[in-house]
Amino acid sequence: MRRDLESIMDDLAFMQNVTTDEFELLRILRVIQEFDPPGVGARNLRECLRLQMERKDLSKPEIQLASRILRDTFDEFTRKHYDKITRKFGISEDDLKKAIDEILKLNPKPGSSFSNTINRTNQTIIPDFILELMDGDLQLSLNQRNVPDLHINGHYANMLKAYQENRKNLSRQDKDTVMFMKQKLDSAKWFIDAIRQRQQTLLLVMNEIIDYQKEYFLEGDETRMRPMILKDIADRTGLDISTVSRVSNSKYIQTHFGIFPLKYFFSESMQKDTGEEVSTREIKQILKECIEAEDKRKPLTDQALAEILKQKSYPIARRTVAKYREQMDIPVARMRKEL
Repeated sequence: MRRDLESIMDDLAFMQNVTTDEFELLRILRVIQEFDPPGVGARNLRECLRLQMERKDLSKPEIQLASRILRDTFDEFTRKHYDKITRKFGISEDDLKKAIDEILKLNPKPGSSFSNTINRTNQTIIPDFILELMDGDLQLSLNQRNVPDLHINGHYANMLKAYQENRKNLSRQDKDTVMFMKQKLDSAKWFIDAIRQRQQTLLLVMNEIIDYQKEYFLEGDETRMRPMILKDIADRTGLDISTVSRVSNSKYIQTHFGIFPLKYFFSESMQKDTGEEVSTREIKQILKECIEAEDKRKPLTDQALAEILKQKSYPIARRTVAKYREQMDIPVARMRKEL
């Protein structure tokens, strides 16, 4: 954001006749800065990077250090005065390198994808469901902000009733009019009933998905996600699998930890050495963490990743590791190698 809050305050007063103060504008700006992609709405590069860092796992030491560097030694970082940073924080060069690696993963221009005239694939997602966590309870609702409340026009309903009560005195033309009105009103009633039935079906399916994946929806932790297929929800709702599939297709839910397509919550299962069933999504998450933590000078091969998973009681073949890696758009080891 190029303009300062004081200038925006004046613009609103003179051009929109809206009186406000910098405190209120700052509060609104904080809301905007929570939008996706992380970093938008920043007033300078430093704030842009800090906004992105706040979305990361702050329990990790390297993330904490990276956040401190951006907050307290940003000028030294931009000038690459790394010796001053190590002295100020009393850290080793290895700790500094890990923190800088985290900073280098950030995007200095998070809004660039929206201004790219070549790439027009970005589109606004309007969630079909809104899930809120209130006092430890999950509350689901349909997003009806853009859907009007449908009802039968009382004028035409009363007109039809009056015609029917005076049917004996109607001419042939009037009777044809009554028949036409009745057909249209019946069609309108059928349409409204169909909309309501659709809404009930949507809520029924989504409520069962939430109930099935309750631990995940409470915390947003992928490792809490249970294996789930369409048949599981079809059995719980009594609906046909094709109906559950249609409900899940191209639908989104807004949660307190992000917006997700319904298909995201479905995954196949596999059995650990202990006999416990886990979601393939959990395995992918572990793979991702292993690859992120690897030495980039000697990245882990698919076979090495398979051995690590085996040690963690996940008996995954090398070719399956390769399949999961490709599904996550992670390149092979030789392409991840850094000098």
